[in-house]
Amino acid sequence: MSAEKVNTNYEKLDPIIKTLPEKPGIYQYFDENGKIIYIGKAKNLKKRVTSYFTKAHEYTGRIRLLVKRISDIQTMVVDSETDALLLENNLIKKYQPRYNVQLKDDKTYPWICIKNEPFPRVFSTRNLVRDGSEYFGPYASVRMMNTLLDLIRQLYPLRTCNYNLTDENINKGKFKVCLEYHLGNCKSPCEGLQSKAEYDQTINHIRKIIKGNINAVIKEFKSIMMDYADKREFEKAQQIKNKLDILTRFQSKSTVVSSNINNVEVYSLIDDKNSGYVNFLKIVNGAIIQTHTIELKRKLDESAEKLLSIAITEFRQRFDSDAKEIIVPFEPEEIPTNDIEITIPQKGDKKHLLELSERNAKYYRFEKEKRSELVDPDRHKKRIVEQIRKDLGMKESPVRIECFDNSNFQGDYPVSAMVHFKNAQPLKKEYRHYNIKTVVGPDDYASMEEVIRRRYKRLLDEEKPLPQLIIIDGGKGQLNAAYKKLKELGLDQKISIIGIAKRLEEIYKPGDPVPMYLDKTSESLKVIQRMRDEAHRFGITHHRKRLQKGTIKTGLTEIKGIGETTATELLSHFKSLKRIKQAGEDEIAKVIGPAKAKLITEHFSGEKEQNT
Repeated sequence: MSAEKVNTNYEKLDPIIKTLPEKPGIYQYFDENGKIIYIGKAKNLKKRVTSYFTKAHEYTGRIRLLVKRISDIQTMVVDSETDALLLENNLIKKYQPRYNVQLKDDKTYPWICIKNEPFPRVFSTRNLVRDGSEYFGPYASVRMMNTLLDLIRQLYPLRTCNYNLTDENINKGKFKVCLEYHLGNCKSPCEGLQSKAEYDQTINHIRKIIKGNINAVIKEFKSIMMDYADKREFEKAQQIKNKLDILTRFQSKSTVVSSNINNVEVYSLIDDKNSGYVNFLKIVNGAIIQTHTIELKRKLDESAEKLLSIAITEFRQRFDSDAKEIIVPFEPEEIPTNDIEITIPQKGDKKHLLELSERNAKYYRFEKEKRSELVDPDRHKKRIVEQIRKDLGMKESPVRIECFDNSNFQGDYPVSAMVHFKNAQPLKKEYRHYNIKTVVGPDDYASMEEVIRRRYKRLLDEEKPLPQLIIIDGGKGQLNAAYKKLKELGLDQKISIIGIAKRLEEIYKPGDPVPMYLDKTSESLKVIQRMRDEAHRFGITHHRKRLQKGTIKTGLTEIKGIGETTATELLSHFKSLKRIKQAGEDEIAKVIGPAKAKLITEHFSGEKEQNT
């Protein structure tokens, strides 16, 4: 397909495309209303933008639709691919174009602030003020942040007032101690009862704890405790020991792997067809100090590598990361910095961390689906039904689906089974068995014709609801036989029909010699496979009963003195008529007694003499 056919504005766009620079940067596509509909980045702007028009015939429907709507193109040149990646991420978050991956996370997360002031306060905030204060976070889990702040308050008395504690103001005696001092929560630097050096040492400890470097603080506390003990100041030593115990308990709850793993980030991706769920873990000294999960909604069939790349860029920007190593399940498309080590672990502690991250992503997805089901219990079913419609190219959503499977035993006892799903769930009261009546011998195609005719003629006669989709367990032959009967009944335009072949799970449609292959992870294929397997199970159960009944009647119950109860006991024990014939009289007698055993062995020995 030519560029002119894909985009009617190509004559206007062609001069823009031809004059684009061959440099790294970002490109923005606008629609006819001047709205940004897509933002992308490129190592070479001219090559990348040109490819949208020269390779349009290779694209999926959604990308072709994007290209069709482009009315204007704007670009921005930057120094490197890394700059382009970061700029792309920022612009996508700002403008949220229709055809870009959608980041399903619009929350504002809190930070821990160490205020830029004399005797700094330590508190949580959602507003970053660029006044030289230190901000740590953001914390996706408010509970984790509050736990950290509670730990700090237990360990260190800090001021909470907003006084301007300059040396001049303190020396002039402008402030008086408050209730916090009397409660032991503050050492009153406002009246000069705590030195700036001591307070700054406390802030230095707090800074280390927030960064996850708890071992360094524990080491300092131990040194101070030993000094107090050497001076025989045991009360002060006990106070430090109490703080050590608090820190140790906090550390033990956080540690998940070897403490040798330091300043490392873990990213995992759980990939669905329409979304990717990416979990992020920040590891310092073997402890998880940050974790968060986001959902990325696909818009243009982006690869898993692309989604992982977008998530890494987003997290490293959001959490102001400086980690030099990232642990990932596979190589991302690109990362926002060059000086970083990428690890794809196969075993050991890093592999365990990746598995932990994956479990968090799965749990996030599970919880999201559960919440959606609470709001709309049928939402999940509706989504799957709609996905089947899209994947199979149907006009109507397949709320009701019926699947057929045939069985026979060496041409004898042919039966067929039909299972019925409503909203992608089994509706067992609508399951049906069929004994084939008009077909002689092993003719699977004729059997399929008979069953389809009987099923849908009856639905028409009784004016009952028709399914929107029929699934035939078999390839083109069985499908064509079923479709033939649908046409005769005038239903070929009212009901969609497909066949599924077992070997490669090919999907066939009437009149199309080329099979369709659905993604093995797709929910549509899973529903089709489940129906096929359910029809097979349902049919085999009925076939075995009929086969067993026929075998009893023709093989055993014709022996004088042997009834159905005795025959059933023998078949349950020996499993087949052939094994009964091969068994000795003593062996049979153990099951049904010597008298009946003699009747059976004499009967079958007589058959052998006649055959010879």
